[in-house]
Amino acid sequence: MIRTLRVARREFVSTVCTKGFIVGIAVLPAILLAMVVLLPLLMNEKSPKVDGTLAVVDRSGQALPLIEANMTPKRIAEREGAAGEVLEQFNQQLKEKVGQGAPEGTLAAAAQLNELPTIVVEPLDPDADVEVAKDSLLEGSATDGSRLAVAVVSDNAITANEEGEFGTYELFIRENLDDRIEGNHLRPVLRDAIRNARLTAAGYDPDTIEALTRVPRVRSTTVTEEGEQATNEAMRIFIPLAFMMLLMVAVMTGGSYLMTTTIEEKSSRVVEVLLAAVSPKELMTGKVIGQLGVGLLLMMVYSGLGIGALSAFSMLSFLEPITIVYLMIFFLLAYFMIGSFMAAVGAAVNELREAQALQTPVMMVVMIPWLLWLPISRDPNAPWAVALSMIPPVNSFAMLLRITSATTEPVPTWQILTSIGLGIVGVYFAIWFCAKIFRVGILLHGTPPTFRTLVKWVRMA
Repeated sequence: MIRTLRVARREFVSTVCTKGFIVGIAVLPAILLAMVVLLPLLMNEKSPKVDGTLAVVDRSGQALPLIEANMTPKRIAEREGAAGEVLEQFNQQLKEKVGQGAPEGTLAAAAQLNELPTIVVEPLDPDADVEVAKDSLLEGSATDGSRLAVAVVSDNAITANEEGEFGTYELFIRENLDDRIEGNHLRPVLRDAIRNARLTAAGYDPDTIEALTRVPRVRSTTVTEEGEQATNEAMRIFIPLAFMMLLMVAVMTGGSYLMTTTIEEKSSRVVEVLLAAVSPKELMTGKVIGQLGVGLLLMMVYSGLGIGALSAFSMLSFLEPITIVYLMIFFLLAYFMIGSFMAAVGAAVNELREAQALQTPVMMVVMIPWLLWLPISRDPNAPWAVALSMIPPVNSFAMLLRITSATTEPVPTWQILTSIGLGIVGVYFAIWFCAKIFRVGILLHGTPPTFRTLVKWVRMA
């Protein structure tokens, strides 16, 4: 036991006391912090500056005036959420007044207005050839006044046909037109124009209908034992993802280091010296325990940062203390299983590039919960999710996802205990299987083995 602990200590110290590990452990928090701080600042939802026309073929004869009314600079500014100064001081002669002794506020409004898209509605004859109109989308650019898009409003878009069916519109845009132009100005204008024209044709006032049907979205309030707080829907999605990422990073980092150090010691023949002092079983056990400490260190650092962030933003109520206990339990189960396979892979090959073929199945198994993260978080008690949380080695990831996702109907305790029990059985089998491979493969050199060869080694040992 003492020799095993010495191997574990050597494995842990040789990993964590390197510059690469110290720098690497700080990289992930730094990236996350940069994303949280900089991403909202870098994201620009406002439409880019364009200068062009929207050609409209209105075969209904009623939508064109409303399209023109909704494509004025003032309405464009409203959709872009421009400052109130632009909207209050805007007038048709705004651009003409610039540089001609206009008031300071008007000049400021003009400067902001010049940053907004300029889209002019270009009416076409209802019988115009649409193919010819589309050809013009290949000419010029989106900033030189050329045609940006062609909209074709069907003849029954406003008034239903004999079958009582309403038509719609077709929209053709030029290549590489920014999606914000289409989403903020083209589609909303066409949709609203057709809807309002239908209401007017039916004898209703569109403004009255809009006022009657508009219900502002309000945020719900969550009532807890600590008091009331605003409901954070994003955190209910983020918490399961964060727990799964934390578990995956800790397990895969420890497992990868375990495989890498084993391959390095084998290829440099250092392992032959080690085996003169310890048995293969003691060596493998010590290496697994040593890298377990690396994984625990990563988990403590990252989970501590996460808990600190939740505390700083007064969101600790989203985190149940028992969840931390389950995180540690399922980390141990996942690590011992995945780590054992990684150690076996490292012992079976001679170089790191040879490990890819044997490592791929392990990586694919780990990726299954990642691929199914959203379905599991949306329906944690679905029969297939329950089944997945009972199958080692993915049960640790799947069950942790279910525990952190379940809100309306918590995961039954018996399912959690059953998953832990099956995980323990899986760990025992994995260690037994991999120990045999480690014992045979650690001193062998030559052609890398296949899966069939590994099974033969297990039988031999």
